[in-house]
Amino acid sequence: MEKQCTMFLEIMSQLILENIPRAAYSSLLNDFVESEFFLIDGDSLLLTCVCEMSLEPGQSLHFFYLVERYLLDVTSKGGQFAIVFFKDAEYAYFSVPELLTLRTSLILHLQKNTTIEVWTTFSNCLSEEWSICLNQSCPYFLIVADEGLDYLQTHLLNFVVIQAWAAKVNVVLFSGQTSDILRLYAYFMQSSYKKQMFFKKNEGTIMNVYKALIEQLEKYRDRALTPLFGDLKFNDMEKEVSEIVSLLKQLWPEGSDIQRVFCVTSCSLFLEMYHSYLENREKRASTETSEVTQKPDNCLTLKDVEDFCKLHCLSVAFQLHLPLSQRARSRFITSNWIQDLETVLKMKKWCEYFTLSNVDIFEFWSLDLLHVSDLSDEPLLKNIAFYYEYENKGGLDLKVGDVIMKEYIHLWDTVSKLVKKFDVGKPIPLRTTKVHFIEKTLSPIKESSQEMMPNLGFIPISCNLVDEFTRDILKDLPFLKSDDPIVTSLVKHKEFDELVHWHSHRPLSDDYDRRKVTFDDKRDPRYLRGLQKYHYFQRFYGSSLESITSKTIITEGPKPKKDCIKSKRTKAHETKAELIVRENKKRLIVEEEQKEGQKWSALSFSIEEEMRRNLNSGIKKLEEFLKSCKSSSVKTQAERVGLQACLKAWKEHCRAEGEATKDFNIAVNMMKRIHSLLEKHSELLQEADQKLIARCLTYLGFYELADSLCPTQEAADDVKMTKKKYSVGIGPARFQLQYMGHYLIREERKDPDPRVQDFIPDTWQRELLDVVDNYESAVIVAPTSSGKTYASYYCMEKVLKESNEGVVVYVAPTKALVNQVAATVQNRYTKNMPAGEVLCGVFTSDYHHEALNSQVLITMPACFEILLLAPHRQNWVKRIRYVIFDEVHCIGGEIRAEIWEHLLVMIRCPFLALSATISNPQHLTEWLQSVKRYWKQIDSTMEQGSVSQRNAATCSSYHKDRVQARQSYKVRLVLYEERYNDLEKYLCSVRQGDVCFDHFHPCAALTTDHIEKYGFPSDLALSPRESIQLYDTMCQVWKSWPQAQNLCPENFTQFKNKIVIKMLDARKYEESLKEEFTNWVKNGNEKEARLVLKNLSPDYHDYSGQMLDFFPCLVEKLRKMEKLPAVFFLFSLDTVEECAESVCEFLEEKQEEKRPPKADKVAYTMTNKLRKVKKSLEKQKIDEKGQKSSRRLDQSIMYEAEHDYLLKSLEKNLEIPKDCTYADQKAIDEEALQMVFKRVKYERKGDTLKKLARRGIGYHHSSMTNKEKQLVEILFRKGFIRMSGRAGRRGQDLLGDVYFFDIPLPKIGKLIKSKVPDLRGQFPLSITLILRLMLLATKADDLEDGKAKALSVLKHSLLSFKQPRATDMLKLYFLYSLQFLVKEGHIDQEGNPTGFAGLVTHLHYHEPSNLVFVSFLVKGLFHKLCQPTSKDSKCFSEDVMEKLVLVLANLFGRRYIPAKFHEAHPKFYQSKVFLDDLPQDFSDALLEYNMQVTRDFASFLLIVSRLADMKQEYQLPLSKIEFAGKECEDSPLVSHLMSCKEGRMAVSPFVCLSGNFDVDLLSPGVPNHVTLHTICINHAQAPVLWPHRLDSQGRKMPLDAYALDFYKYGSLAGLDQDNRIHPRDAYNLLKDFYLTIKSISVSLRELCENEEDNVVLAFEQLSKSFHEKFELV
Repeated sequence: MEKQCTMFLEIMSQLILENIPRAAYSSLLNDFVESEFFLIDGDSLLLTCVCEMSLEPGQSLHFFYLVERYLLDVTSKGGQFAIVFFKDAEYAYFSVPELLTLRTSLILHLQKNTTIEVWTTFSNCLSEEWSICLNQSCPYFLIVADEGLDYLQTHLLNFVVIQAWAAKVNVVLFSGQTSDILRLYAYFMQSSYKKQMFFKKNEGTIMNVYKALIEQLEKYRDRALTPLFGDLKFNDMEKEVSEIVSLLKQLWPEGSDIQRVFCVTSCSLFLEMYHSYLENREKRASTETSEVTQKPDNCLTLKDVEDFCKLHCLSVAFQLHLPLSQRARSRFITSNWIQDLETVLKMKKWCEYFTLSNVDIFEFWSLDLLHVSDLSDEPLLKNIAFYYEYENKGGLDLKVGDVIMKEYIHLWDTVSKLVKKFDVGKPIPLRTTKVHFIEKTLSPIKESSQEMMPNLGFIPISCNLVDEFTRDILKDLPFLKSDDPIVTSLVKHKEFDELVHWHSHRPLSDDYDRRKVTFDDKRDPRYLRGLQKYHYFQRFYGSSLESITSKTIITEGPKPKKDCIKSKRTKAHETKAELIVRENKKRLIVEEEQKEGQKWSALSFSIEEEMRRNLNSGIKKLEEFLKSCKSSSVKTQAERVGLQACLKAWKEHCRAEGEATKDFNIAVNMMKRIHSLLEKHSELLQEADQKLIARCLTYLGFYELADSLCPTQEAADDVKMTKKKYSVGIGPARFQLQYMGHYLIREERKDPDPRVQDFIPDTWQRELLDVVDNYESAVIVAPTSSGKTYASYYCMEKVLKESNEGVVVYVAPTKALVNQVAATVQNRYTKNMPAGEVLCGVFTSDYHHEALNSQVLITMPACFEILLLAPHRQNWVKRIRYVIFDEVHCIGGEIRAEIWEHLLVMIRCPFLALSATISNPQHLTEWLQSVKRYWKQIDSTMEQGSVSQRNAATCSSYHKDRVQARQSYKVRLVLYEERYNDLEKYLCSVRQGDVCFDHFHPCAALTTDHIEKYGFPSDLALSPRESIQLYDTMCQVWKSWPQAQNLCPENFTQFKNKIVIKMLDARKYEESLKEEFTNWVKNGNEKEARLVLKNLSPDYHDYSGQMLDFFPCLVEKLRKMEKLPAVFFLFSLDTVEECAESVCEFLEEKQEEKRPPKADKVAYTMTNKLRKVKKSLEKQKIDEKGQKSSRRLDQSIMYEAEHDYLLKSLEKNLEIPKDCTYADQKAIDEEALQMVFKRVKYERKGDTLKKLARRGIGYHHSSMTNKEKQLVEILFRKGFIRMSGRAGRRGQDLLGDVYFFDIPLPKIGKLIKSKVPDLRGQFPLSITLILRLMLLATKADDLEDGKAKALSVLKHSLLSFKQPRATDMLKLYFLYSLQFLVKEGHIDQEGNPTGFAGLVTHLHYHEPSNLVFVSFLVKGLFHKLCQPTSKDSKCFSEDVMEKLVLVLANLFGRRYIPAKFHEAHPKFYQSKVFLDDLPQDFSDALLEYNMQVTRDFASFLLIVSRLADMKQEYQLPLSKIEFAGKECEDSPLVSHLMSCKEGRMAVSPFVCLSGNFDVDLLSPGVPNHVTLHTICINHAQAPVLWPHRLDSQGRKMPLDAYALDFYKYGSLAGLDQDNRIHPRDAYNLLKDFYLTIKSISVSLRELCENEEDNVVLAFEQLSKSFHEKFELV
């Protein structure tokens, strides 16, 4: 059995190991996942922190600091989690009992001193209770360690991983985690059906193996305890502790704190146990035969152990009375305990564990657990022991101090009273024996080595930009003198000989110049054809996105603001021209009315006939006419006809059905007509119309409403006649809420706005137009598809009309959105532009088209930043009149979010910032307003100085430029929260082999606790139907509910006697219900409230199989319910494609079943015949050229007729039946469809997408090419593809349905009540950015403008907004960056860029690799490597190329592999997988670079340490428990032991407890938590590039050799098989790597004037060969 268990444990390990390298390294807390609940395995957290390199074993306070730093990091980023400790996990620590104590104290601390949720009730991860808990809590992932202290604990952790996957919980590794200000990154291993099935198939085996493993661990425990405690078992030890505690309660009846109690209880138990141990040992010795030779035993005596316990009590007294500020200065003893103390320490640790694990004995006694985190300080104990053993005995006699001595005597006297088995010695003297507990070594005390630290001080830099930004802190900083060796060493060294012909000061072309231009040579006829095709497709694409007629723009010049007085005077004295215009307008209106009337006359008969035949179909046609009709009188006439048809249909229906179930659809249509007539056309209604409406209301049973409208006897008679037969049977308010919710009229203005032709804008939209008219800026937050984008197009139109010079820049986050907006703009507008200029341009990371020659530029953030920071593009930048930021919430995103900040603070013109998801828009607006105040001041200063500084011509030009760009500096916040369509949610489940839908009421997502704490979420909206459902459920649960009558729909104030209930009325009713329900919770009716929420919950059926197998059934069911088109969101790229193809296969199989048996054979025959007829026709045409005759003509006609017949027959044979495709064949003509298909002819997924499109299916994800995405977008927008995606659109979708498929019920609840996270700033600076800013400030076309932009970026960080400490920190980091750049030779002491600064900035995406690359280049390493095959050759060997790729892969292809996979030594078929180290000379140069940077950064940290908030530094970060206090001044011994005042300025005082000094900051890979956390700077900001990374357990994480493997073998399949990189991800990684090589190659060619330089030639050869290999895949 043991062998079988071992084999199965190995199988589990292999399963996990195989998935580790495929884990995605990503952000755990993504934009909408902050609200996701997850779990942390407590033992994995303990292991991770215990293995931290900076932690000294036995220092518990430092350990707790590490735990709290991690947990605070997670919680501050929005993480919501619980920590779980399984009971069985204790078994793994029996070989290291000190960790048992630490584990127990950790649980106690988290439970008692923090708000963290801690679960400790589960025996193990395979228990039924744990499985139930996971089903109920539905965690998104579980964070766990991939390796334990030994192989047995690793197996225990493997069970946790396997079970999590089985429960559909994803797994995240502790190993390799990193974090920045906003995010936590980790390896994420997704649960999958395959992993779930592994557990299901092997469940019995897993249970048995786990049981066997625990039994084995129990045996190990007994083996560990027996030598120490003899026959005493766990329960016996608990009794011993209980007896000691009972006695302690008598001695200290008033109670005490955990440190004192733990000290005296564990020491007493330990002394008694050791006494028993010695007795047992003597007994065993006496029974042994004298024939056996005994080894001399150096076991410590009882007196020795007493002395050791005294030292321990004294160290606890130190802990109790010394503040952390003093303890952090403690000397660190490097010597070890003596070997003979090992048994003593082990027994003592066990006694400490037994004491702490029985802390519940103190339940009815006052026990303060506040400092349970500070129970052990072994380094302090060593320090004290060292003094008494070596220094005190050597003649140094120092007083302990009264307070500490009193505390020590109190502790030891208590111990002596608690020990009953023998008499314990007196507290004084401390040492009574001569045994040394500490080994004697040459250097027992760790030195701070301050001489290794660099001089503290900045290199002086004389630069206006530096002075203006840092002026306020410069006076407080240390600066180096001009004769300091660091400063004098800055004299330029002789360059490497091979670099003398390199013009490193030459400006490089920027990224804009190097992007692929869509059309290169404007003289080439192919260019003209290509351009024509491009514009044609763009207009076609744009027309698919929106149905708007193209508008021709005519330049009108800027319009001055209207003078109100003049306007009034004009109205009083109308000119003849104005009179003619007014009359013409009247005439046009009359003509329009006549046209619409004639149109209605032509259509009315057919519409009426259709309504008589089929009311629903007729009403659709009527509503289509009403949409296009512009005449109110004609609309009224049409609505009247519709109402009459509905009334007639209702009467006929009711007569036929009698009292049976009625079809309320007719009644709904009738009320829609009534709503429209009374609300939209009330001024045109006649008395006859009112009577008709009253009659309709009567027939519906709404008698009071009918009387209120038209109180006549006729209506009263009808009441008697129609009461039962025709009535809907419910009140009018309930009817409208329950059945007409999404048709309820929303508050819309009726007065047109002359600025908008296509629709009547709402008030908030008019505010947006006012913003643009006044040249203001605005932050606009409104729901998706609510109409906020219209302001963008209004802005574009305004700028286009003003002149041909002004530019609007539209910034979108993705290439797909850029392409969509560009197509829309080109479809919306046309304009006669001057020669060489175009209306719309595009600039993305892939290509640019007329970017700098256009008036409307559509671009991405990174591309726009390139233009704003390019010194020689500033004249173009000045032309920008407006910038539109779409999806501005990306400022809080994961990748390059800081770029959005840079753009917002650098632009000088007004802007519009659009978003649907910002929870703190006020904060964002305030920040942006502060930026605008800065620019107002700058503009004012520059305008004042312009007259004196510029000549007349320049001044004139400048003035003209500024007049056109005149703007307001106001930033408005425009908020609109109302959705234009209701969203109703449905839960999908599988029952009896079919997909079923259950309505999910939003309130079912809530709990009474949530409502009591937070109320109803602000964005949790109910549809009117859901409000009624809530009211009815409240009535059912609480029969005597006092407010039931007041909140009854028919009695509600807002609904009383209203024929037309509007959406605003329904919202007020919803709010009243929510308020009342909240009162239930808060005023003692929580039981009833809980029952309401339970009754609203859907009937959920969990399906044990693979839900995605039913995906085609889901789509088919939606089709039958007429719910297509539909959007399906899936969270895996592979799953997206698989689901789309599974639906296609389902339709193909369905078609195959319908086809006649011989259909394929017939098709084959017809195809052959068609081929023969085609050949005959071609031959006939050739013969006709030579001779014409009637016979040949007849034959030709016959062939053509046969050809047409065969072609139509074949098409009919192969035609897809309507029920076997979701495509709407009428939505797009075949010619347009073929044009779209032709564009993807050479794309990787082109054929697949075309096949899917024919079935009305499409998919859309980030790894698709632009052309592939456009195919799906166009066909979906056209309505051809009906299975894809869209948001509810204003004016088009009244109701949206959301279906949750394969998502657990608890997770749905979390998604519904989740809150959009606040936007917070990123760390805004990098060294390369600062270099780019220095380039802008010193090289810009307009130096004053360039400096102002650079200063704005530095001053206006969102991170530092209203945070003066953060501002100072950024200023200091800026100064450090300048020091680095000066030392590396990238700028001089005047701030001017020098050397290879241009190359560094060009590779800005790759910091710090770009800095290291230039360092290698300057040192001549690339010239040494790149030697050609022969002296006169320009070619390089494959070996040189591979070494070059190796170097570049180490710099620019850095993808880490988890340490666990590396240590497993897996076998590979082709790839090397683990990247080799750099060649030796490169490795030596990198080490030199890293050490220099580390020394400088450590010096910088020492300087900024003065910014630390030491009050916070002396608190545990999460629990905020203070360890500050008054320092002990009456103890010479304390002063002696705590004498390390120097060398601990930048290191956290908690970390100092483990003997860490400032000099330790020079070690490679120093963790971020070593430094003071309140200075907000850590080693992550240092530009070092260590060749390897160590994970939290100190294991090496190698780099992936994917780039080199691909270069050698050219295979994506190999990367998938060996490197475990998905081909799609591998393709993107290789593309980025190739673009980097190409960029370097181009840069080097521009920098070097020698055309035959070896480095340039080598990089060009590599760029070419890598591109050739890459093109093949």
